[in-house]
Amino acid sequence: MIKLDIFSDPICPWCFIGKTLLDRALTEAAQNPFTIEYHPFQLNPEMPKGGMDRREYLEAKFGGKEGALEVYGRIAEVAEEAGLMLNLAAIERTPNTLDAHRVIHWAGLEQRQIPVVSMLFDAYFMQGRDIEDHEVLADIADSAGCDAAVIQRLLASDADADDIRARDAHARERGVSAVPTHIIANQHVVPGSQQPELWLKLIDEINGQIGSFQ
Repeated sequence: MIKLDIFSDPICPWCFIGKTLLDRALTEAAQNPFTIEYHPFQLNPEMPKGGMDRREYLEAKFGGKEGALEVYGRIAEVAEEAGLMLNLAAIERTPNTLDAHRVIHWAGLEQRQIPVVSMLFDAYFMQGRDIEDHEVLADIADSAGCDAAVIQRLLASDADADDIRARDAHARERGVSAVPTHIIANQHVVPGSQQPELWLKLIDEINGQIGSFQ
């Protein structure tokens, strides 16, 4: 199997779209060559605990209401083309995602990372849930087969918080500046959300040259 490292943030719409398209390609592929691991990259590493009002955040980031509407109108169109009907109106706050990344990390230790990532995207973009809230995070982890009580105890502590920050900083030092970023076998970078056709082409090439990637 070939390692596919994905740098992502659960509040990044392009990451959600990209995962949806990659999953579609993996379903269609005759043979999936990848072992996938998700890595932390916070879109807003300076976001205060508790986050901020969604409208204020978007208008500040995109230069006012018109800029925010233009950007997210385009995102909604691309998402719909990918089969996702984002419920953006349900999102009230933009959260700090440090704790969500901690849960993703802990889920990875139990081989439950991919379902947790999927559920975080769904909770945020489809249900409008607050994925900084510890109850929400524990519920998501529980639904993926993790121990909710353990997750709650870990979230109440500072466990692995510095490690997540360090890994985020290391990704930026390596040149990751936007997400999603995919790195195949620690050699080849595939930036952004890509169509299934591109992934299927890459998968065919990898399956045909599996030895050279190891």
